[in-house]
Amino acid sequence: MGAERHILILGGTTEARRLAGELDADPAVRVTTSLAGRVAQPRLPAGEVRIGGFGGPGGLARWLREQQVDALIDATHPFAGTISFNAAEAAAAVRVPLLAVRRPGWEPGPGDRWHPVASLAEAAGALPALGERAFLTTGRMGLAAFAHLEDMWFLVRSVDAPEPPAPPRMEVLLDRGPFTLEGERELLRRHRIDVLVTKDSGAAATSAKLTAAREAGVPVVVVRRPPAPEGVPAAAGSMEAREWLRRQFPNA
Repeated sequence: MGAERHILILGGTTEARRLAGELDADPAVRVTTSLAGRVAQPRLPAGEVRIGGFGGPGGLARWLREQQVDALIDATHPFAGTISFNAAEAAAAVRVPLLAVRRPGWEPGPGDRWHPVASLAEAAGALPALGERAFLTTGRMGLAAFAHLEDMWFLVRSVDAPEPPAPPRMEVLLDRGPFTLEGERELLRRHRIDVLVTKDSGAAATSAKLTAAREAGVPVVVVRRPPAPEGVPAAAGSMEAREWLRRQFPNA
């Protein structure tokens, strides 16, 4: 890209790590990835890494100015909604170009028994009518929404161990994707799962559970994505993001 440019990536996703690696390979680019710090041992990307929040949009704007950031890329998880709005406000305040890398969401196919809901609370409300043994793959942060379901049993999969409040009848599986179709089939079979709960996070790394559920005839409660800031250009992956950067800095 020619003259050195400082790119800040708000990361934590596969797409963010891939983009950081591709940009870090260019000696004319300084790439910094910011991680929220919610995972005890995150997979660190190439380039510089900072961990922790910025203190809201004002703190992020100040960091962008102080570190002389030339472009901001929001490649956070689709459900990390607050930081996306903070990024939009901060980028506008300091007039730094902003791009959102948003992976496509999942789409139901023939044979899927999906039940879309707007929130974890709505997912919990839908569960008793759908099954008794739930595979909960929504992460450790939202278990409180299901803590009142005392008559249900949960298999909870997360990267780090969850903390209370949580459902009284549950087994915790500490694991990190990508997950194989055969592995997901075995989990459903061994634990006699009759309903799956997931967020529409998109991407192939965690989609095998949807195929396994379809094959087994297991209904899936799908939490829809929260709204994203309007007016922010978006890319589906690292290739489109790099093309956007080239357009931002045509003479670099």
